[in-house]
Amino acid sequence: MTEMPRTPKPRLHIPANAGNTSLVILAALALLFALRWASSVLVPLTLGLMFSYALTPMVDGLQRRCHLPRVLGAALLLLSLGGSLVWTAYKFSDDAVQLLESLPEVSKKVQSAVRAHRSPDESTIGKVQRAAAEIEQAAQQSGPPAPAPGRGVTRVRIERPQFNLQDYLWSGTLGLAASLGQALVVSFITFFLLVSGQTFRRKMVKIAGPSFARRRVMMQALNEVNGQIQRYLLVQLFTSVVAGLAVWISFSWLGMEYAGVWGLLAFGLDFIPYIGAIILAVTASLVGFVQFGAVDMALAVGVTVMTIHMLSGNLLSPWLMSRAARMNPVAIFVGLLLFAWLWGLWGLLLGVPVLTVVKAICDRVDPLQPIGELLGS
Repeated sequence: MTEMPRTPKPRLHIPANAGNTSLVILAALALLFALRWASSVLVPLTLGLMFSYALTPMVDGLQRRCHLPRVLGAALLLLSLGGSLVWTAYKFSDDAVQLLESLPEVSKKVQSAVRAHRSPDESTIGKVQRAAAEIEQAAQQSGPPAPAPGRGVTRVRIERPQFNLQDYLWSGTLGLAASLGQALVVSFITFFLLVSGQTFRRKMVKIAGPSFARRRVMMQALNEVNGQIQRYLLVQLFTSVVAGLAVWISFSWLGMEYAGVWGLLAFGLDFIPYIGAIILAVTASLVGFVQFGAVDMALAVGVTVMTIHMLSGNLLSPWLMSRAARMNPVAIFVGLLLFAWLWGLWGLLLGVPVLTVVKAICDRVDPLQPIGELLGS
């Protein structure tokens, strides 16, 4: 009986070069080190670049319709936005300070509520602790009386100072000054990028080569990348405004205190996918539990926040955003973790816009198209 020849298993033959692979790994590690080491420079530069992408259509409209020079249009736009931010901060500063000063009290009340709702059955450790306390109390009662304090001796009782937000802010004046300096740097970067207009695009087209065909392809690719990034930023800004207004209105209807401050927090945290909504829902639920004293109202506050963010992220954003600009949820989550490790809080805010820029570039460059495919939905 002759044995039938076995069919060879299909294999995927991928040409590999150990030297090239090692160089790629070393280059990736060097890039991560450079991003982390130069974060103080890259974060303001990235913020200015993103703001310039989002504000360029407005400056172009002022130049085209109102016949304003780009310098004047960019200056007026940035001054208007800065004035709006200052007015908003001044308008809600008192409510924000009161809300922050109430957070320690919220923590105490939540701890008290958790202790009150514990099971009456004590654990073994609890019984041992209670027995030890009773033995110590009995020993103190049976022992000799404590000597009376001598004349002229004052008993001192140390009390922990209460949390004062104004003292805390005053002690952090240097940090506030550093933040204002970074905001000024970002403003200048944004202003110069808005004033430059098409300068960098013309230089990139010139670098592409002397032939007309190569320059045309480069111009089309740059236009598509710019349009895709601008569309993403404007859609994100619009959905964040909608989420903030929805939280403001919903919390006002539920009777939550400082509803305007919660709306501002919802607007800012909406720029952080997944994590921002969870932080807002948990914090608002705890504050709502302390304010209303009922678990159902705390759950209603948390469910309201999560519902608004789910509708905004799963319905409104995909409807407004083109198919080419959509990102893979797994890639977004991994990217957030990576940029949070690199740049901290700024990494959470800038992670998704940077990934959008990377995807837009990879989709237009042939050797990098597999990376764009991995990042896409």
